Amino acid sequence: MDHLDKLEAQSIFIFREAFHAIDKIAMLWSFGKDSNVMIHLARKAFFGRVPFPLIHCDTELEMDEVYAFRDQYTKEWEINLISHLCPPIDATDATLPHAARVASRKTLGLKEVVEKHALVGIIAGIRRDEEATRAKERVFSPRGQEGGWDVKEQPPEFWDQFKTDFAPGTSIRIHPLLHWTELDIWHYIKREHIPIVPLYYSREYGEFEGRNFGGKQMRFRSLGEKGITWPIESSASTLDEIIEELKTTKVSERSGRPMGADEDESSFERLRADGYM
Repeated sequence: MDHLDKLEAQSIFIFREAFHAIDKIAMLWSFGKDSNVMIHLARKAFFGRVPFPLIHCDTELEMDEVYAFRDQYTKEWEINLISHLCPPIDATDATLPHAARVASRKTLGLKEVVEKHALVGIIAGIRRDEEATRAKERVFSPRGQEGGWDVKEQPPEFWDQFKTDFAPGTSIRIHPLLHWTELDIWHYIKREHIPIVPLYYSREYGEFEGRNFGGKQMRFRSLGEKGITWPIESSASTLDEIIEELKTTKVSERSGRPMGADEDESSFERLRADGYM
């Protein structure tokens, strides 16, 4: 087995463990590269079909290309999609920076979905290499009933031995991609021919969401809502070029999604503690 085979096998094992051990599970779908890899892995794990619903917490601020991708592949992959409209920004914590408040709408939306459908487990596509707070996560991560995350109450996971039995009332997040890197994701997308939103490929950007980029060649490293997510300078317009770029880049994956960090460096950690994806 090569490196990608090992990653794939471990993720498929995690999917099957979660489906076997946890009642009422669903998976988040952001339509980004990581979530599309998760769908591909789930279909491999369960013989071509995803046997649980996918959740889209909709802020109505996704890029047009993202909505087009959702509509096409919901049908093509025969997805059972729960599309839930998130509460307005007025319902979020007013002490957070604006970008973090927009992101917080998804946390509130997810809490509503979990309660409405009595969900116990939520599968999410986070990776440890994305952000320092996420590096502290576990594959099977217990949460409070409101989805809150306490880093001090995470079970040990030595030698891929995962704790899957938790006290009644515990909400569980499952992270099948925690051990992957951004470069792993792109190598796997190339090998498996996984569709992605075209925003990941470089093109010229002029006027875009109130900013003028002057016709620079740019692409999105990470997808998020309009007004809080921006393309970065890049000439990578193919999968091979993206992979080569990532081998040498010093630019953070989330550099186009500051999450209000320029206003408040703790905002992302506050969101995570409250149950953010």
